[in-house]
Amino acid sequence: MDIFLKTISAINDETRVKILRFIDTNGEVCVCDLEASFDMIQSRISRHLKILKEAGFLRVDRRGRWAYYSIRSPLDVFRQQILKEIAHLEIALPSLKSGCNR
Repeated sequence: MDIFLKTISAINDETRVKILRFIDTNGEVCVCDLEASFDMIQSRISRHLKILKEAGFLRVDRRGRWAYYSIRSPLDVFRQQILKEIAHLEIALPSLKSGCNR
């Protein structure tokens, strides 16, 4: 029940829905890329990513000082359906901008 509620809470925020769609569309992205693309400060982006990760949507891969986020695989049917529904929403996504020098 706890993970179900975390999942529902995670998608009950417009910014998190946009971030999920953005990652689903663009594939693996660095936190700095999300900062630049969404024009948000790192702490705010990181908070949203933490919530999405705890809800079972994202995986994180740390490489040096950078953290890269992608859609977790495999996803259970519930989360797959949520991503499919989000894919059908008319959402204006920012373009992918590189925010760090790698």
